[in-house]
Amino acid sequence: MPASAGNEPLPESSALHARAMADLRFIRETMESASAFSAFSGWGLILIGGVATACGLVAARQPTHLGWLTAWVAAAGISALIGALSTARKTRSAQEPLIPGPARKFALSLAPAVVSGALLTVALERAEGFDLLPGMWLLLYGAGLVAAGAWSVRVVPVIGAAFMVLGAVGLLLPLPWGNWLLVGGFGGLHVAFGVIVGRKHGG
Repeated sequence: MPASAGNEPLPESSALHARAMADLRFIRETMESASAFSAFSGWGLILIGGVATACGLVAARQPTHLGWLTAWVAAAGISALIGALSTARKTRSAQEPLIPGPARKFALSLAPAVVSGALLTVALERAEGFDLLPGMWLLLYGAGLVAAGAWSVRVVPVIGAAFMVLGAVGLLLPLPWGNWLLVGGFGGLHVAFGVIVGRKHGG
């Protein structure tokens, strides 16, 4: 009888331990998600928006579709470099490591849309479907942000949804109008995104 009584508290103790571990795991995952978002530089995003705006003006003056495409591809490369350098600078200035877990999840969620966009760009260029490129870029980039927003804060999927709306409109418009939608998306929305990050997430 004493032995049986001594065993009674064990199930309750195990349940409390399991619940405590679950709570700790939830707290850790929540903190990691916040860290992944705050690693982005607001000033970097604003600069990316400026590059996109300048690119849109240059692209609009190109006499050929290939020249237009080259201008936007160059802007994409420059923007990727700015994003990487500004993120690294922000984390170094804050003396905070860029946590591999959430950053990797964010990147892996965004990557399929980016890779799909690159492959479709090649295919549409060969088929001379230039009118579809602006809408396709905006739509896939927005879809990638919505997916990646699962590892970040609410503003990320909201910005992604705005890109998707512009992309849906862009699929219905000819290239000259699509070019200005790209300026509004990759230019204007990135600037707005950067201002939000700068004010609410440490610059």
